[in-house]
Amino acid sequence: MYGETVARLIDELKALPGIGQRTAERLAFHLVQAPKERALALAQAIHDVKQNARPCRVCFTVSEQDPCALCTDSSRDRSLLCVVERPQDVLSLEKAGGYRGLYHVLLGTVSLLDGVTPKDLTLEALVQRVRKGGVREVILATNPTFDGDATSLYLKQALEPLKVKLTRLARGLPTGSSLEFASRAILTEALEGRHTY
Repeated sequence: MYGETVARLIDELKALPGIGQRTAERLAFHLVQAPKERALALAQAIHDVKQNARPCRVCFTVSEQDPCALCTDSSRDRSLLCVVERPQDVLSLEKAGGYRGLYHVLLGTVSLLDGVTPKDLTLEALVQRVRKGGVREVILATNPTFDGDATSLYLKQALEPLKVKLTRLARGLPTGSSLEFASRAILTEALEGRHTY
């Protein structure tokens, strides 16, 4: 009805998480009606991020440098390692402030229903980081969901033999939510109230 290029743009936008048909149409028509420079700036930003952003080889967060700025920051406490599911979770915890340790991003959760096994994540790299020594505490900061809890349990079993202190975020976070959407106060309290796992 609107032509092949607009239909293709709507289909591509619909493929993004959280974008349904109506939102995809609204965004597509916004881009069609926007000044050409504005739309092309968005296209260039998408191109640039795909060219320059990559996972850090140490912690697996998204970065344009490798290792990332967090891993190379000498002021951070290298004896603390906070394990999160996604790079967005690192951003949420950094915005909350108060945590000055390092991170490890799993790039997902164990989900047998979806066919995601521990081998599909960065779990082995995490075990190797802890095995090298220097880490006194691992904070398991997976989301309080069924898959997050299952992943945390797997991590506990994998890390316990290494004699490192394991803690889990306090349940100040509502069950079924994500770190990405939690407020600064909730994240700060959850970090401060973490307990041995």
